[in-house]
Amino acid sequence: MKMKTILVTGASRGIGKEVALRFAAEGYHVFLNANRSIDTLEEVKKLIQSKYNTNCTLVPGDVSNPSDVHQMFHKISEVSRGLDVLVNNAGIAYMGLLTDMTDEEWDRIIQTNLSSVFYCCRSALPYMVSQKSGRIINISSMWGTVGASCEVAYSAAKSGIHGFTRALAKELAPSNIQVNALACGVIDTAMNDLLCEEDKIALAEEIPAGRFATPEEVAELVWQTANAPTYMTGQIIGIDGGFI
Repeated sequence: MKMKTILVTGASRGIGKEVALRFAAEGYHVFLNANRSIDTLEEVKKLIQSKYNTNCTLVPGDVSNPSDVHQMFHKISEVSRGLDVLVNNAGIAYMGLLTDMTDEEWDRIIQTNLSSVFYCCRSALPYMVSQKSGRIINISSMWGTVGASCEVAYSAAKSGIHGFTRALAKELAPSNIQVNALACGVIDTAMNDLLCEEDKIALAEEIPAGRFATPEEVAELVWQTANAPTYMTGQIIGIDGGFI
């Protein structure tokens, strides 16, 4: 029986790391991506190999750069025939007034959070289409649904992921490939280190669940989505503790 494969972008920490561990626990060959945190990515690989004794391959690169993505998928094709699951998790945050944002900062947010999804999907699809099987899960945000003040570029990128997900799901449904997105609420990851402790406490009080989600909870939902009935596609699945 062929070992199933998954690529997780932004896998050195937080949600990406936990997704990689969750699928490794099920015996997947895990391809780990990160751009700058290569030492940390190596540590995730060692953890996977020691704890789960399954295959793990590093494919470092900047997913906002199409040339890097091409090289990543070339390495994937050398190691395996292609991907069964693609999890587009890489992303960066920006908080501040739109009028203070530079052209370069805008481009960086859109390229990293949205264009990367296009580049990785485009590279993953030939194999999935040929197999008439595949799962694509895009890690998005509740701000892609309702928008957030002082996070306009981030919200725009995540909203773009929602539209991308719904449209691509329709395009790929005849090929039995499911495309869904998770609209995450406030997750206890390094991305929220931008907030001071007082702001974190105040934000938690606004959430009906009364707390931030853990990366492990998101990883479990990714696993469940990857194993949902094939009729479920084009969905934006909220995990926000009742925030919106």
